[in-house]
Amino acid sequence: MKIEQLFSVRGKVALVTGGSRGIGEMIARGYVENGAKAYITARNADVCDALARELSRIGECVSIPADLSRMDEVERLATEMQRREKRLDILVNNAGASWGADFEGFPESGWDKVMDLNVKSVFFLTQRLLKLLEAAGRADDFARVINIGSIDGMHVSGLETYSYAASKAGVLHLTRMMARYLAKKHIAVNAIAPGFFPSKMTAAIPEEVSQIVVRHTPMLRIGRPEDMAGVALYLSSKASGFVCGATIAVDGGYATTA
Repeated sequence: MKIEQLFSVRGKVALVTGGSRGIGEMIARGYVENGAKAYITARNADVCDALARELSRIGECVSIPADLSRMDEVERLATEMQRREKRLDILVNNAGASWGADFEGFPESGWDKVMDLNVKSVFFLTQRLLKLLEAAGRADDFARVINIGSIDGMHVSGLETYSYAASKAGVLHLTRMMARYLAKKHIAVNAIAPGFFPSKMTAAIPEEVSQIVVRHTPMLRIGRPEDMAGVALYLSSKASGFVCGATIAVDGGYATTA
């Protein structure tokens, strides 16, 4: 099979949550630039709509803003997708939040906000979109669910982001659980565990901490948009046709070689 066929997403329909900026934007842009129709959702409607307009100049991109920390919004997004499409080839569960505080002062609100968005919405949005995913999956070409975890779910971070680390560890194990039971429906579930990429979330990390991370990364740099887009395209195409329940760390070796 030629490389153009192996890695092609042309003609596929994708939904990227948290798709208006950061890692979600990198993935959505990669899909649109390579011929997929991408739906993006994010809480900030103005930012989400603006990116969709930009990407629509090069392909198909549709904005459906939603706050996925709320179950009524999960339901609304799923209903809108069912109204617009007969199938969903790719679901990228990327929407996420973080919260930092010392152990003694960590608030319940910082726990619940992060868990609701980072873990609960991943499960229930996938559940609500199951019929569309089933409609896309075939024995020789499964539909794909890609959950965005983090290396902070694989190692112990130097930052006191307790709920974030716990949530991302949960996402990685939830991925394995979903993979086992959804494969029989011709849906392959995998995860990406990003390291340090430019995003609104990492912008809050102090500069001196960012420099330490780069110094301790074997590849001596932070992630680039093409690094994330490339892995997402791989996990969405025939090239990963026998990959199921896997987590791919995209971190330049920072957490995975220590």
